[in-house]
Amino acid sequence: MTSVLGILLPWRDLATLLAQTAMWSLLGIVLFAFAIWVMGKLSPFSLRKEIEQDHNVAMGIVMGAALLGLAIIVAAAISG
Repeated sequence: MTSVLGILLPWRDLATLLAQTAMWSLLGIVLFAFAIWVMGKLSPFSLRKEIEQDHNVAMGIVMGAALLGLAIIVAAAISG
């Protein structure tokens, strides 16, 4: 490992690290899309209509909180 500005960087493993980052990013995007799809199917009304047309702030907060919770879970799973 070499040090650049006091940060240890494993230059030999750079390709592997970039591939792993791309894989985890793709997995996170797929999980977020799946979570939004599930929330849309489970709700008795149109989420898009509630948030975009009716300007339902509470629904936006609930959706944001659910996605933030999923992000915390994914980040914990990635970091081990």
